[in-house]
Amino acid sequence: MTNSPRIVVLIGYMGSGKSVVGNLLAKQLHLPFVDSDDCLESKTQQSITQIFEEQGELGFRKMERNVLHELLTDNQDKVLSLGGGAPCYFDNMDVITQHTLKVVYLDTSIQVLVERLWKEKNHRPVIAHLDSKESLTEFIGKHLFERRPFYRKAPIIIAVQKQSPSEVVQQIVDSL
Repeated sequence: MTNSPRIVVLIGYMGSGKSVVGNLLAKQLHLPFVDSDDCLESKTQQSITQIFEEQGELGFRKMERNVLHELLTDNQDKVLSLGGGAPCYFDNMDVITQHTLKVVYLDTSIQVLVERLWKEKNHRPVIAHLDSKESLTEFIGKHLFERRPFYRKAPIIIAVQKQSPSEVVQQIVDSL
């Protein structure tokens, strides 16, 4: 295993802390941090919102899958944060776990997600239209009901509640 790349993949719903935790984890493990959405935007020279508008969700998911495959097979060590829906389409979760068993699901409660996402909903096109915390709670609940079966295929599940990002990182390091 010494010649194969070390890849730690972080998955979870938007607002679960993948980017913040991923950056801290990468520093602690002395690995580069890579965000799959950033890679997709860089490759297409378009924002995720623009891709959705022009290609629709299916077009976006196909592009996302291609970027995911490239990131898993480029022989580079990294901490990789995936968009919230990435593990839930095609056979992506199976592909991810075939490339690394260091897949971490940041399992965050609906209440914590609502608290975090309500503050930044105007910067998140998928939820910007929601006009109350109740509608946001319902939206997140529906998504998590659909996505949790995929997320829970991760070999490592970290329950995220009120811990600081550095505490979550320590839990991940202890689990690797």
